[in-house]
Amino acid sequence: MYLHERSPQLHVITMPTPIGRSLLPRLFITLVIALVAALPFTAGLPGDFVFDDIPSIVNNDAIKLQELNGESLVNVATAPQISGSLRALPTLTFALDFWRSGHLDPAAFKSTNILIHALTACALAWFFHALLLTAGVKAGRARWAAVALSLAWALHPLQVSSVLYVVQRMQTLGTLFLVLALLAYLQARRAHLAGRSGRTGLLAAVLMWVVAMGCKEDSVLFPVYALALELTVLGFGAADVALACRLRRGYLAASVAGIVVYALILVPNYWHWEAYPARDFSSIERLLTQARVLCMYLWQIVVPMPSHMPFYYDWLQPSRGLLQPWTTLPSMLVVLALVVLAWRLRARWPLFSLGLLLFFGAHLITSNVIGLELAFEHRNHFALIGAVLALGSLLARAAVALRMPAWAQVVICVGMLSVLCGGLVLRARDWATPYAFAVASTKLAPSSGRAWFGLCLFQLEAGGGAVAGNPKLDQAIDACGRGAQDAPYALNSFVTLMVLKTLRGDVTPEDWARFQQRLETVNMNWENRRAPLAFSHHARNGVALDKQQMLKAFATLSRRVPIAPFNSASLGYFIMNDLDEPDQAMPYFLVAVGSANPLDPFPWRLADELREKNRPDLAAEIMRHASATRDAGDTAVQAGD
Repeated sequence: MYLHERSPQLHVITMPTPIGRSLLPRLFITLVIALVAALPFTAGLPGDFVFDDIPSIVNNDAIKLQELNGESLVNVATAPQISGSLRALPTLTFALDFWRSGHLDPAAFKSTNILIHALTACALAWFFHALLLTAGVKAGRARWAAVALSLAWALHPLQVSSVLYVVQRMQTLGTLFLVLALLAYLQARRAHLAGRSGRTGLLAAVLMWVVAMGCKEDSVLFPVYALALELTVLGFGAADVALACRLRRGYLAASVAGIVVYALILVPNYWHWEAYPARDFSSIERLLTQARVLCMYLWQIVVPMPSHMPFYYDWLQPSRGLLQPWTTLPSMLVVLALVVLAWRLRARWPLFSLGLLLFFGAHLITSNVIGLELAFEHRNHFALIGAVLALGSLLARAAVALRMPAWAQVVICVGMLSVLCGGLVLRARDWATPYAFAVASTKLAPSSGRAWFGLCLFQLEAGGGAVAGNPKLDQAIDACGRGAQDAPYALNSFVTLMVLKTLRGDVTPEDWARFQQRLETVNMNWENRRAPLAFSHHARNGVALDKQQMLKAFATLSRRVPIAPFNSASLGYFIMNDLDEPDQAMPYFLVAVGSANPLDPFPWRLADELREKNRPDLAAEIMRHASATRDAGDTAVQAGD
């Protein structure tokens, strides 16, 4: 409410006062911003690792740094990561958190995330200050409006699942360096408007962008954000007319190049007329769905109630047509209207238009043709900057139109920030313990298979695991039963339900029949592909699961989806050794042998083990298959030569 830009023509001709006359007061204000941005998140400590934290951090031996030296840090930075090869900087910080805490302490990892968030809020306040001055906002208003906007971004309840979800440090660290890059770019462009070189600012912007790219791949969108600045607040202006012309031509050429790359590289490589691998939606369905998702994000931002913000979104069904569901077409019209509005008002309402362009620009990758999951809240971590700016601009214009006195604007602004902070604390408290998180997840997303499975696993582990006499067994079975019933698209809860009911001794043939029918028909996404493999884990740990039902489940799984060679070999050994069915194990062994490197001794070792089990016939079949695979490989190499 505390900002209102002047006519865009004025800010190009008359440069405002430099960012600050006294550094000390600004540093004090920055410290206050950092503290206010950080403290509410401490309600979510110590918390626990959740979802993608498990493979990327808990099970990631590469980050378990034992000695702090150059060689160890290089090994961490260059180790292959499940989350992506361009995320070396966050991976290094994970390793440092492990080293300083001495173990996988969730509070240590989350405290670093909170620190990064506080630093980003400070950098954002400086960026907003420079931006508002450039837009013609008076210096006094710009200073406090920048504080209010940065705190509105930092205290929004939607930020909880970015800051307290440890693995999303990749996103939050990327946002920090993107904000620094934009601040440097804006300072360089302010220098151009004043007739100075701006070279240092541009070099700093490029450097910060490169560092951001080392955090997460969507930082590649920095030129889009810079273009949004030019289209609105900056207007491609410069005291040097030749430089202004070069800017226009350069951005035009870059925009054309971006469109060509999108049309000729991105779309052909990622477009799927049928469903993406391990997804239940095509490219067209994904694009239709993203209109609903973007509107959902906007609703969560504008009405920041924790009850609107479930952590899990696996329950979200894709749009199958313009009216399937009916909200698809209206959502598309809303998104289109906002984009058109941003374009048409870019000269008259530059801050409002910039906010919308930043919001939608931040979703250009995650709401496009790449076959990612449909929705995640952390995708709004940078996008929220644009949303806050657009909303702040609208509220400021409303205050001017209503002739609202300054004291009333301050009171309303403080009240709104207090509401945001209260919502953030309430939501953060749900992250403070594994049980609170699991219960809150099921309440906010009662159709989420992931939420019910998480609650089931918590109850199971709290009682000592999948063992007889577990005092929490009934509660775990209840949670998995709800998951199997309320999330018919998911298998994890159903698989665990069969294990636990077997452990309790009341599993029935009807239970198995329902499970087998679910396995035959459910979409085989990544989670569903892995779920039946859990039978072998629990059987090896002493749960007396029905052998024939397991064999049937494994056969259905291998028929419906290709099983990775390592998993196929592991499954074969389980069937051969634990179930004593070497004949049934052969199809899985043949898959693994057919994918083995010609120099891999696995087929020969396997053949020896089969001979030890008095099955020379199966050993001979393995060797024939290995020889055929090797010969085929030699033929392919010769053909390539």
